[in-house]
Amino acid sequence: MIKLLLTVDEAAALLGVGRSTVYDLIRGHRLESVRIGRARRVPRAAVLAYVDRLRGDGEAA
Repeated sequence: MIKLLLTVDEAAALLGVGRSTVYDLIRGHRLESVRIGRARRVPRAAVLAYVDRLRGDGEAA
């Protein structure tokens, strides 16, 4: 089964960056996230959309 929501650590591993970079992307509204209780989760689709934007913009992580 494919997870729809990823932890910050899982999103970081998929992107090949560190946790702090993922939190920076979330704070900068460049990577969508949701809160479930006290937990922060990143939709898998948001990670894919971010990568698509990077490929189109040439933006650096």
